[in-house]
Amino acid sequence: MERIASFTVDHTTLLPGLYLSRQDGDIVTFDLRFKKPNTGDLLTNSEMHSAEHLIATLLRNSAEKDAVIYFGPMGCQTGFYFLFDNRLLSCEGAIDLLKEVFAAAADFQGEMPGKSPAECGNYINLDVETGRRVCRFYAALIQDWTVEKLAY
Repeated sequence: MERIASFTVDHTTLLPGLYLSRQDGDIVTFDLRFKKPNTGDLLTNSEMHSAEHLIATLLRNSAEKDAVIYFGPMGCQTGFYFLFDNRLLSCEGAIDLLKEVFAAAADFQGEMPGKSPAECGNYINLDVETGRRVCRFYAALIQDWTVEKLAY
């Protein structure tokens, strides 16, 4: 059986940041790494879930929404994947979009998007302040990120 691409990244040296994970035709996958792997310092379920609701909502309501394929958490609880259509959004544009939405999420006001039993399968662990805090950390981390820094 072939090893999947994400298993070829050396997780013993990987630091928090923004990385180009892979490109499959027109679909680009970014690795949004929030935590250094294998340290025991992981995103909690509420942190992942709350940040995911904020960021997915902001991405899908952005001017670049047609390029957005997917945004969601990694099972290892150290970050997220963002998939986008490279025909509609360049890597540089995707970095700018992520900077924009994480900054907006860090200052998000109002009710948590999708926080009801009809909209979410685990709505009770969503918390807007938790999501803002996690997004504030990542917004600061990537504020000066460039295409040149995307390599693992």
